[in-house]
Amino acid sequence: MAQTERYLDLPLEDVIGDRFGRYSKYIIQERALPDARDGLKPVQRRILYAMYKDGNTADKPFRKSAKTVGNVIGNYHPHGDSSVYEAMIRMSQEWKVRNLLVDMHGNNGSIDGDPPAAMRYTEARLSSIAAQLLRDIDRDTVEFIPNFDDSEEEPVVFPAMFPNLLVNGSTGISAGYATDIPPHHLGEIIDGVIMQMEKPNTTLDDLLQVIQGPDFPTGGIVQGLDGIRQAYRTGKGKVIVRAKTEIEELRGGRKQITIHEIPYEIVKSNLVKKMDELRFDKKVDGIAEVRDDTDRTGLRIVVELKKEADAQAILHYLFKNTDLQVTYNFNMVAIHNKAPKLMGLQALIQAYIDHQKIVFTRRANYDLKKAQDRQHIVKGLIKAISILDEVIATIRSSTDKKDAKNNLIERYQFTEEQAEAIVTLQLYRLTNTDITTLEEEAAELERRIHELEAILESEKKLIKVIKNDLLSIKKQFADPRRTVIKAEIEEIKINMDVLIASEDVMVTVTKEGYVKRTSIRSYTASNGELPGMKEGDYLLGYYPANTINTILLFTKLGNYLYIPIHQLPDIRWKDNGQHVANLVSGLDREDEIISAMPIVEFKEDESLLFITKEGMAKRSQLSLYQAQRFSKPLMAVKLKENDEVISIMKTDGNQELFLATNFGYGLWFSEEEVSLVGQRAAGVKAINLKEGDSVIDASTFSLDEKIEFIIVTHRGGVKKISITEFEKSSRAKRGLVMLRELKSNPHRVVACKRLLKPKEMFIIITEKDKEIILDSSAYRNSDRYSNGSFIVDTAAEGSINQVRRTVEKELNDDES
Repeated sequence: MAQTERYLDLPLEDVIGDRFGRYSKYIIQERALPDARDGLKPVQRRILYAMYKDGNTADKPFRKSAKTVGNVIGNYHPHGDSSVYEAMIRMSQEWKVRNLLVDMHGNNGSIDGDPPAAMRYTEARLSSIAAQLLRDIDRDTVEFIPNFDDSEEEPVVFPAMFPNLLVNGSTGISAGYATDIPPHHLGEIIDGVIMQMEKPNTTLDDLLQVIQGPDFPTGGIVQGLDGIRQAYRTGKGKVIVRAKTEIEELRGGRKQITIHEIPYEIVKSNLVKKMDELRFDKKVDGIAEVRDDTDRTGLRIVVELKKEADAQAILHYLFKNTDLQVTYNFNMVAIHNKAPKLMGLQALIQAYIDHQKIVFTRRANYDLKKAQDRQHIVKGLIKAISILDEVIATIRSSTDKKDAKNNLIERYQFTEEQAEAIVTLQLYRLTNTDITTLEEEAAELERRIHELEAILESEKKLIKVIKNDLLSIKKQFADPRRTVIKAEIEEIKINMDVLIASEDVMVTVTKEGYVKRTSIRSYTASNGELPGMKEGDYLLGYYPANTINTILLFTKLGNYLYIPIHQLPDIRWKDNGQHVANLVSGLDREDEIISAMPIVEFKEDESLLFITKEGMAKRSQLSLYQAQRFSKPLMAVKLKENDEVISIMKTDGNQELFLATNFGYGLWFSEEEVSLVGQRAAGVKAINLKEGDSVIDASTFSLDEKIEFIIVTHRGGVKKISITEFEKSSRAKRGLVMLRELKSNPHRVVACKRLLKPKEMFIIITEKDKEIILDSSAYRNSDRYSNGSFIVDTAAEGSINQVRRTVEKELNDDES
């Protein structure tokens, strides 16, 4: 019984909740977030304190980093050495920290993301500005608590004689909270602190007169005063950070873009690599070379341009598509009163001011007590010297030190402290000069005590002391601002036509959705071979085009994909293309591409004509299909349930239209009867279908041509028929029969293809995947009442389920 009582039966949720709550509290308070007062996380504070305690300061020689890391782990921070060393490294990197807190000798990493040398190789010491964070820590300015094993004391917070949180910024992720506070300019922040300290009713607009905005160690340009204002008001906001660039003229009319400063926290090598990839992948034309010319004189990236390249357009493209321009999100969270808090600029400054008032008050109290204690001793010494002979006689007649002290206290009313000072007095102090020195010291102490009491009694005087202290730090450490602040966010307009290399290519599209562009050289070298494809796939078509053109891919479910040809993968003719899903996301698994159409220009007077299986027709202006955003499928035509698109044709609006149905009806009417509608509309009824019938093919033509169709039925019947066998009708009629009607097993039309030339080849595919070649020139025209001649024995090979035009080495416009 006693054994079982030791265990508690608790629900898992309660245990997990409790443990995670405690862990979160620890992570938030003791690890990832900075204190609003000194701007340091615990690990940073412990590193700096360990260096200070060890005398590893700016006026002494450098010391091995490993020694500091060992001290930190052994005395204050029982965690991994790598995390301590990494925190120490970050405080020494001038591209991460605006005012360095640690000076380091050796390899401390680089802006290219190179790792620092191991801690046994590097040497470090406190920087002179870090000493200002710790100054007066031994004058009872801050609270101390026991360390993790109660063997030493460590400070809860530093006196922080400058507003480190805003000056150096901070970044961190904890449980449920993250922080991103950018670095600022030391001089501006000190001016802001003084302004708010002297006038507590200072507004944010007043502060913005002196604090322009962030000042990143890497410089750059910050755009968006509204974002800065919002961030300073609420603690959250975003601004644009842009590299500093210039366009230089070279000999021979060429230009180059040089970059001198990059956005904060961007890895330079990755940026250069990304820009070079854009050049290599031909995403942007006009870049001849990207190189990193950074040396000891400073950062310099050069983007050399080809002759005639539009430098401004390329620069804008780089801003938009690389980290040459990034968004910086303010999220100013700090630990205030032991809890994480999202703070605006005024709240952060106020937290610092409140801290400074406490620090300076505690320091004044400490100094006052010291001065009063010393004054007491000095008064005793002066009194002793004035009755020196009696004092000496008393001491000489005493048995030991204790007796001497007691006798002095008894006979001359000295206090314990004064008696101690007298008996330990050295003989040389009894000279004539010493009395004057003591009197001077007494006067000085009197003055100092009055001064300290005045500071403690008057808030105004306290503020004046803090102000003078801050101004002296500003004078000593403030340097010129590095980041330029611009009020407006410049909109980036990219004219892609300028940036794309104009190159004639061959575009191929397969039935299964594999697309590619191929150079004319690779296409010509193929000697009439079909392009590379997966087994069982076939070409929808291949089209001569230019990289500045566009290709539209239409699907059976009424969508279309808008793909600029320069974005198609550049692949050799004999290799397989890339699936269109790699270029456009979100294509339905049930959907499939049925037609491709290269577009040179989206003309107003051209239109797209859609015919659906259920007999609907829709015509829309081609210009409506020019898309601005094309990362996913766009709607081409609105379909009813279970309907699908069977044909898409580009027309001028004045064509004749012929529809063929599965039951063998053909309807001829003028395209004008299908009036123009919007891109997302459903269209009108094109043909009146019988129950169970569906449209299987549609063609457009003009009357001045010889128009013939080849008809194939599911039973293997093939016949050629001229348009003259039909009478022109109007929209939404049933149409005329194209076959002789049979009572049993009637012929059903699988395809009705318009012949584009006298001799055309078609591939007929049966149910059993048998392929038969059909030569249109082998058939004579017949009338509407025959069922044609049989091309295949359907009893042996199965009925016909597909007919497609062969894609010869002659370029086709239409795959209808």
